Amino acid sequence: MSKTTADVLDGIDLTGRTVVITGASTGLGLETARALQSAGATIVAAVRDVDKTREALHCETVHLELGDLRSARAAAEAIAGSHERIDVLINNAGVMAPPLGRTAQGYELQLGTNHLGHFVLTTGLADRFVDGTRIVNLSSRGHQLSSFRWDDPNFDDESGYDKWLAYGQSKTANVLFTVEAERRWGPRGVQSFAVHPGVVYTDLARHMTRDDFSAGGTLANLEVTDVAHGAATTVWAATSPELDGLGGRYLEDCRIADPFVDGAEGGYKDWAVDPEQAARLWEWSQRQAELNLDG
Repeated sequence: MSKTTADVLDGIDLTGRTVVITGASTGLGLETARALQSAGATIVAAVRDVDKTREALHCETVHLELGDLRSARAAAEAIAGSHERIDVLINNAGVMAPPLGRTAQGYELQLGTNHLGHFVLTTGLADRFVDGTRIVNLSSRGHQLSSFRWDDPNFDDESGYDKWLAYGQSKTANVLFTVEAERRWGPRGVQSFAVHPGVVYTDLARHMTRDDFSAGGTLANLEVTDVAHGAATTVWAATSPELDGLGGRYLEDCRIADPFVDGAEGGYKDWAVDPEQAARLWEWSQRQAELNLDG
């Protein structure tokens, strides 16, 4: 990856634009927020650790615990109550390959955090999206590890838990969410993109073990970059005029990705962009939200 966030933003003025970003207290999220703020954007950081974020970045903060759907709804209500419009929403926060855990509502931790929490936040902000709004969902090449596991998405059969299959499923969900959001909201000018940001060692990797990085491990032989390069594709998705009218795409290395080909690096798997699967996941996600948030 050759471009940095500064390269992407060269000549772009975001004055008057409101950008909501999750997970902005550290790593890629912090770099993304700083870069967009430097171009004039007003940043609203939806984060778990408000104090840590305020120490790192001077911006509006809203508490958000993505592993609790009620917190996601409350964060959406707080943001919507303070802003008449949202120009960019970046669903950046996430968790990667932890031991088996559960969210407040009992979902597998990665699916509940990476997808469902963001689903509730995003749909809760839909009334604030306008013609020209962009939604950026951070996915990963990790989506290649698993399609959506309809038979047991939450690993209720705990003996079958595999942290990388669970991660892959959640990242596939991020792309499917993008595809269906584009179908639903694209006609009114709200574009959605899924992004592979590049491999960056941040707090996201706190659950990694030596075996993950050793020969034969899931993370072996990956090219690692820094946050300025890693966040570039996110910033490109959020701002580039090159992407006007091209919503619903999966992006990597500041370009629209190609389909996955055996033996090649990168690309998107067919299961992640299947429109029928995308519609099914939206309906499933909506049911989960209604089950847990109504009443």
